[in-house]
Amino acid sequence: MLYYLSLLTKEFGPLRVFEYSTFRGVAAAFTAFLLSVLFGKRVIRKLISLKFGQPVRTREEVNQLYETHGRKKGTPTMGGVLIIGSVVASALLWAKPTNPPVWLALFTLLYLGGLGFADDYLKVTRKNSKGVSGRIKLVAQFVLAAIVVAVFLHGPRNAMFTTDVYVPFLKKALLSNIGWYAFGSLALVFYGFVIVGCSNAVNLTDGLDGLAAGCTVTVASAYAVLAFAASNNRITEYLAIPFFPGSGELTVLCSAMVGAGLGFLWFNAHPAQVFMGDTGSLAIGGFIAIIAICCKQELLLILVGGVFVMEAVSVIIQVASFKLTGKRVFAMSPLHHHFELIGWKETTVVVRFWIISIICAILGLATLKLR
Repeated sequence: MLYYLSLLTKEFGPLRVFEYSTFRGVAAAFTAFLLSVLFGKRVIRKLISLKFGQPVRTREEVNQLYETHGRKKGTPTMGGVLIIGSVVASALLWAKPTNPPVWLALFTLLYLGGLGFADDYLKVTRKNSKGVSGRIKLVAQFVLAAIVVAVFLHGPRNAMFTTDVYVPFLKKALLSNIGWYAFGSLALVFYGFVIVGCSNAVNLTDGLDGLAAGCTVTVASAYAVLAFAASNNRITEYLAIPFFPGSGELTVLCSAMVGAGLGFLWFNAHPAQVFMGDTGSLAIGGFIAIIAICCKQELLLILVGGVFVMEAVSVIIQVASFKLTGKRVFAMSPLHHHFELIGWKETTVVVRFWIISIICAILGLATLKLR
């Protein structure tokens, strides 16, 4: 809402800074960080009072990891509400309210946050690791993809709402207007894959203290830069990347996610005082997916979100190998548990995965020049 202060520049010139998404992005990051830190203790106390403690799988399920992770039982979960609340509040304060992609991203955050909350709630009330069934989650995520396709095809006539598919290293779109092929089914499959893949990949990564939160900060930072670059005509001409006016407002949202992620990490760092749960991980993954879709950088997410991809692929490989050959490729999946079982300490795994995430983000940004 503070964007509208820029309309008063004739009365007071310095208010012009509120026009710039870069200024509002920095402000959004600080706002979300402060909200997370200031309300973190209150949220944790409330979750404890409601007895929303994290259920831990039995010794038979996790075997060697039970000694390490068993002591985490009872740590409050659903801390994702802190991230979601901070991002939404900061976005409402600093983003331009008339920007349609902003509302699409916030809707996604709340939609998948609600799905994750239902999953977490069932787990804590049943006192086991079984929540909403995988089939229901998948259907709900594809419903979201259908809503996204509908918005892109029948929503506001906005240059950002196109269904072109761009590939890193190529100047022109690989596929144009896929939303109009087969009555939108091609776009539904593609966007559904992006949303389902990203939200579940973040969910799988959320297994160690601070791991998912730290990688979220890295990925959101990279997409803040990508969103800003796509909104600046001079930059897009220089880098030969697609120009999408208005995507700069997504820089504000990504910055808010960076701030909220850092604020959450304040309490989620080892030893964690709170876990984000599916409430946070599903919401964050879907949010990042929508940002990537709106920036037309969906496929680049494979590189920028390299750690998330590694975690998801390790599970796929493990399951496929065991079903086909009866043998496991990794000591345990997702991948972070494999390194724990071969002797790495939890904090070592987390920091090294953060390093990989930073490198992936830098490489992803480097592709902007390699076209």
